[in-house]
Amino acid sequence: MIKSQDIKKGTCIRMDGKLYFCIDFLHVKPGKGNTIMRTTLKDVVSGRVLEKRFNIGESLEDVRVERRPYQYLYQEGSDYIFMNGETYEQIPIAKDLITGVAYMKEGDVVEVVSDASTETILYAEMPVKTHLKIVYTEPGLKGDTATNTLKPAKVESGVEVRVPLFIEEGETIEVDTRDGSYLGRVKE
Repeated sequence: MIKSQDIKKGTCIRMDGKLYFCIDFLHVKPGKGNTIMRTTLKDVVSGRVLEKRFNIGESLEDVRVERRPYQYLYQEGSDYIFMNGETYEQIPIAKDLITGVAYMKEGDVVEVVSDASTETILYAEMPVKTHLKIVYTEPGLKGDTATNTLKPAKVESGVEVRVPLFIEEGETIEVDTRDGSYLGRVKE
């Protein structure tokens, strides 16, 4: 159990039978009355965000979570198989528990967050930036660097990304895994 004033960003609590991560918090001292803790919580399973107020001193059930790096090996049906780099243990993780799964390729390392008491996997998270190779795109014309027009390009993970006109097939680009936006070229 933790007190409401001990909540920080990243704290995981169990409330109404569900797990929530704190993504923002604020101590509020109104003119009259007791100090309250205003929090923004994200449901681990559904991803729904809600705002919740707690009185200072209120007891909450905290959940101890562990974050470990796991390497993506292959896909088996609807599950993705990951390996712990230290113990070489392989675990399956469902597609809907992985953020940025469309930009994941074999060998990528993701951060797996699990409940330490039950060893239940809560979610897996791709790094915010990843490097992907362009496997197909229409060729650009000479002088296409002046405008900021984008064209579709298929990357090695199989997803389509919008890239500037001067990007060519075979180049490696950096992509934001949260929204699939092009960030820049990668010099090899």
